[in-house]
Amino acid sequence: MIFIQLIFAHLLGDFILQPDSWVADKERKKVKSGYLYLHTLIHTVLSFAFLWDTELWWVALTVGISHFIIDAAKLSFQTVKNRKNWFFMDQALHVLVIAGISFYSNEFNFEFLKDTDLLKTMAGAVFLTTPASVFIRILLSSWTPVPETAGNLQTDSLSSAGKYIGILERLMVFTFIMVNHWEGVGFMVAAKSVFRFSDLAQARQRKLTEYVLIGTLLSFGMAVLIGILIK
Repeated sequence: MIFIQLIFAHLLGDFILQPDSWVADKERKKVKSGYLYLHTLIHTVLSFAFLWDTELWWVALTVGISHFIIDAAKLSFQTVKNRKNWFFMDQALHVLVIAGISFYSNEFNFEFLKDTDLLKTMAGAVFLTTPASVFIRILLSSWTPVPETAGNLQTDSLSSAGKYIGILERLMVFTFIMVNHWEGVGFMVAAKSVFRFSDLAQARQRKLTEYVLIGTLLSFGMAVLIGILIK
């Protein structure tokens, strides 16, 4: 199907065949950068090459034009503060355009939404992201961890790092269970113990250690339970 072909062409054009020097030049000169137009041409040529069908010339042309418009908008409105947001928005828009073209060409449909097993797996994965974080936060609301202080060998943590670490670890545990590799769950528990609890031991804060341990066990427990239920 042309969706996979166009996605492959996009990955090559946007990441493999676009040096960092081109990106820097585009961000500096914006729509005046010659690399923006060369980058657009590369995407158009790659799309046509991967399709290799003269009757689908309009697909390659549409991909090229839409890519130019999206990239130009990103360069015009992107700032240092919102650069990350614009990167993901830019990639999402490119994928949506490719999906739209594929759907229009009758090469892409939503029949997969009728697959009950797939929907259950997707629902489980979604639950293990933010919803599970909310459940864990509410369950732990009865306890308050010990405040961090410089004397306890603590350092400032990244903003919302704990939330995203929890989401990633639950999704990884869920994936291991779905593919019947339970040994991966043991690896995750061991890795989390080494990286997290060694720091807590140095801090010598028993309440904080217990708080993190309960949260970790809840996180892993939810992922294992959801995986078992879906299996």
